[in-house]
Amino acid sequence: MDGNKKTIHITKALTSSMIVGLINEYPNLKVITCAPSVYERTSDTYIDALNELGIEVRKKYNWGAKSQTQGAEWKVLKLSNKGLKPKQIADKLDISLNRVYYLLRKSKASFDNTKRKHNHSSVRRLKEEGLSAKEISQKLDIPLRSVYYILNKK
Repeated sequence: MDGNKKTIHITKALTSSMIVGLINEYPNLKVITCAPSVYERTSDTYIDALNELGIEVRKKYNWGAKSQTQGAEWKVLKLSNKGLKPKQIADKLDISLNRVYYLLRKSKASFDNTKRKHNHSSVRRLKEEGLSAKEISQKLDIPLRSVYYILNKK
């Protein structure tokens, strides 16, 4: 947690041990927000004690799940557009590879995660020029089976 935070949101009614823990964890704490239902379950004594310490307790609706990516989708997209592979992006941002794939799909980014050893367009062009598979293999210095694979791929 960030010790410099001045505002936090809680989801449980305040207790004496919880207050001590919050003050220790957040020495600069000025505002505690909570849902109205949590505020109603919190003792007025605790709220008054916090006010005397200079910490205000406020009611605040904090609905909905928060994004777990924290803006990572823009970073992932930016790195993807720079040509980095998903594995490289995951390592650079210290997030899981699955998360990178998810964020790329979510942003509808297109990326080629297949590494091609040989230039498929050159093989097809030479075939159209009338060269045999064996001649293409020798000319491009690639295995004959790779030439057959590229030519038979739909």
